[in-house]
Amino acid sequence: MKKRLFIKSCLVASVALFAASCSDDTTLGSIDDAGRLDVPEGAVVYVTDAAGSRGSSKVEFHNAETNALHVKTGVALPADCKVTFAYNADALTAYNTANGTDYALLPQSMVAFANDGVVTLPAGQTAVDAEYTLTSDGSLDPETTYALPLSVTIEGAAALGEADKNFVVLVRDLSSYGDCHKTWVDDNGVEHEGIKIFSVMEVNDTNPLNNLRYTLKNSGKYMVDALVMFSGNINYNAETGRVYFYPNENISAILNNREKYLKPLKDRGMKVIMGVMCNHDRACISNLAPETAKLFAKELKALCDAYDLDGIFWDDEYCNPITPAPPGFEQRSRLAWSRLAYEVWKLQPERWNIAYGYSMTGSAVAVEGVQPGTFISYCLPDYSSYYEDSWLDSYPGMTISQLGGASMQFAQGSWAASENTLRQGRNAGYGAHMVFAMDPYRTTSYGQDQAMDKLARAFYNDEVVVDPTTYPKDWK
Repeated sequence: MKKRLFIKSCLVASVALFAASCSDDTTLGSIDDAGRLDVPEGAVVYVTDAAGSRGSSKVEFHNAETNALHVKTGVALPADCKVTFAYNADALTAYNTANGTDYALLPQSMVAFANDGVVTLPAGQTAVDAEYTLTSDGSLDPETTYALPLSVTIEGAAALGEADKNFVVLVRDLSSYGDCHKTWVDDNGVEHEGIKIFSVMEVNDTNPLNNLRYTLKNSGKYMVDALVMFSGNINYNAETGRVYFYPNENISAILNNREKYLKPLKDRGMKVIMGVMCNHDRACISNLAPETAKLFAKELKALCDAYDLDGIFWDDEYCNPITPAPPGFEQRSRLAWSRLAYEVWKLQPERWNIAYGYSMTGSAVAVEGVQPGTFISYCLPDYSSYYEDSWLDSYPGMTISQLGGASMQFAQGSWAASENTLRQGRNAGYGAHMVFAMDPYRTTSYGQDQAMDKLARAFYNDEVVVDPTTYPKDWK
């Protein structure tokens, strides 16, 4: 980011990055020799989760969460068909025996199916959802996986696939870990959504687990809402003529050990965001031609899918464009950067696009009639000691709840905004705040703790609790 010393890193092939994705991904189903998903055909009903897994699924949740199982058939039915889901401990016995496992039962009181587990697959249609809600009772160990065993029965104009008569949902209740969903109450007793704190962390030398150190005294909530790994790069391969995502050795080490460095954050409700920044070659966030932007957007989606990331943080610095622009590129512009963010949003609208308010990413324009406020989730302005609602003019369609202000630079000991200024920003409806380069091993670490306490008081009417446990960089 501005004023920092850029650390140039050795090249790590992106193909190796994707090959090393996490080992506990949910199985999507069996594949036959022709590469087809093995599902029944004809007037046969089968059951999957959102990822396409038959027979079992994996769910992790905090407090309460609604999910769905998908009832499907290969052809539209000639008449209505009723499918019923019911809690059945015998289904777990069969599952444990078949798989050599020893999962314990999830208490039946923790699950509730909509319409008592009965769904109707109407004539002429091929799919319907069966929604169920998991609600924590506070008794379960978050380190243990429990099983929700279900029997599935059918009535009507179709048969049920043999493999679909039982379904087991493997559940982890993470509620006792706590979470980072914060609120505050105004003088009239009205509760408001809390400002989200984005920890943009220099992961070249800082362990992401340090984001767990700050909690609130009264609510027990974690202060950090999202880790931004700063930073991966957009690079150009002169041999292939392609733009690609480049993770340096530190980013790669964290991603390839996500269970150790990232999963504990995710378990507590924190988002994990990948930073993307230019890297001193012709590829910039703000100069990709339309087709190049589409290809790079696909690569970023593959990255997010492989490592369960929650979005992209855009920083248009350290680029070295060629003039005139060669094939696949164009001159740097607000439109080009906006188009790239838009293409990423189209592929994964459920994930966040976060703009660092500096250089070309300091504003955005509409793409294909879609305003930036739709495809940019948050804008985190460059460092200052105040709030500026003029940023809303730079991102048409953005609301003040998507905007940050008074960002803090911990590497340089810059957290100048007063507690009163921060509180005024909260009261005005600002929804985000950036702290850069949090690290307990910096000489400014004591000041960082004080700055986080100031945020706790100003944003949440609370006090900070600092866990004395620190996490050094322990990868090579």
